[in-house]
Amino acid sequence: MWKIIVGFAIFAGLALFILSKGGDIDMGGEKHGDTSHTEAPAAAAPAAAASEAK
Repeated sequence: MWKIIVGFAIFAGLALFILSKGGDIDMGGEKHGDTSHTEAPAAAAPAAAASEAK
């Protein structure tokens, strides 16, 4: 029984070490309404320039 607990502790420590070295890993789960897209601000810039030209 104690071998299972020691094995789990080693495995968990190794998993946390690998995840911490992995960079930008999001463990937050499923996201709805993701706002990380950059197309919207880029599309708004030409519209603002067109309204200033009038």
